[in-house]
Amino acid sequence: MMQIVIVDDEPSICWALGELLEEEGYTATAVGSAEEALELSTTDDLRLILLDVRLPGIDGISAMPLLRERFGPVPIVVMTAFGDLSTAVRAVESGATDYLCKPLNADDVTSLLGRLLLKERSEPRAATPRRSVAPEGTLVGQSPAMQKVFKKVALAAATDVPVLITGESGTGKELIARAIHQHGSRRAQPFVPVCLPALNPGLVEAELFGHERGTFTGADANRIGLLEAASGGSMFLDEIGDTPLELQVKLLRTIEYHEVTPVGGVRPRQVDFRVIAATNQPLERLVQQGRFRADLFYRLNVFVIEAPALRDRREDIPLLCDHFLAGIECGRSSVVSDEAMEELLKRPWNGNVREFRNAIEHAAVLARGGLIAAEHLPAPSEARPDTGDVGRLSRCIVDWTDEAFPEDIDASDAELADLYSRFLSTVEKPLLEATLEKCGGNQTAAATILGIHRSTLRQKLREAGLK
Repeated sequence: MMQIVIVDDEPSICWALGELLEEEGYTATAVGSAEEALELSTTDDLRLILLDVRLPGIDGISAMPLLRERFGPVPIVVMTAFGDLSTAVRAVESGATDYLCKPLNADDVTSLLGRLLLKERSEPRAATPRRSVAPEGTLVGQSPAMQKVFKKVALAAATDVPVLITGESGTGKELIARAIHQHGSRRAQPFVPVCLPALNPGLVEAELFGHERGTFTGADANRIGLLEAASGGSMFLDEIGDTPLELQVKLLRTIEYHEVTPVGGVRPRQVDFRVIAATNQPLERLVQQGRFRADLFYRLNVFVIEAPALRDRREDIPLLCDHFLAGIECGRSSVVSDEAMEELLKRPWNGNVREFRNAIEHAAVLARGGLIAAEHLPAPSEARPDTGDVGRLSRCIVDWTDEAFPEDIDASDAELADLYSRFLSTVEKPLLEATLEKCGGNQTAAATILGIHRSTLRQKLREAGLK
């Protein structure tokens, strides 16, 4: 039976993991320190090590080379409740096979173990230490959502594949891109950020690809473009979803063949840059609408990192608060009152970290280095995040549900108890009507698109009064 070693100084975690692993058919051996793990006898049945980062004595990251020397190329999965970008990078650099965030989810653990052990049966994995990385960047957070980002940044930095960063405006997509560059092999070379919508529409092609002398009025000399300026380093294409279609063709060719042809030129020039793109729009929907090329989408959508909204990582708010205050001259001696922190924690932060930072800077100026009170904070923003059609539909459903609830909730209320059926009857009729219209009244085609049988569609049309 395959053996798994658990190295964690928390007995409750060792017990829970041991029970889970034994239920899955593995043999679990738990120890409380790296030193104890190194004293275990070697065995051919040892297939995996689950290693906590914070341990008494030798910490988990420092222990990895020793465990490799002791047990050979056995996969090591790092576990931590205190992960940050530095921890994730050091773990991957030291040869960790994967990275789990505490508190552990049983489904995630069993899925990961099954995948790793299935792979190990046919192809044992050798440790591949990575080169040293640049100092930690400016990404801040300790929440599970941010730990997932740190892990993905570390994995992306170890490769040179295109990365697509998604997320709402203000979530720090450029910071993620910079962290990938700073922790990768190209960190000594340029990082060139380009916000495509901010470029002059009439000169966007010349800005990106450069131009030859005399190509247009004012072009009195040859000029390299931003893509060529990024050669050797990383090109960050922000708001990639707003790229004009005619420019997407040239951009795809540059990414595919590593060459640029300046405006007015005939000879392409070789370039070598890492592509990192970002968008706050659903590119798949833009592809369906014909506003974004499918081939460019698939070329960019190799490794995706989703920047979480601030409302999905509220536990990072105190840490972000300290971080931003430390960077403000008038805020370094400021202290946030309990009432102000309570207000910060409950706001929706539709503008995400960008809005949060503005609020902290605003409050620090008013507090003038003293206690930041709730009244020092600016009024909450009424703007809602633009999360595309799905987000707008979700907000409509929430608003409909709010209106459906009476002031005093009584679950025995017959009308309220029928909320689900009322919702379905409300949304089903316009959906059927719109689909039929799009299909020119063809019920067979409409049933296929809706994913239901034609007879079911006919019945629903009768019930909705559409037939």
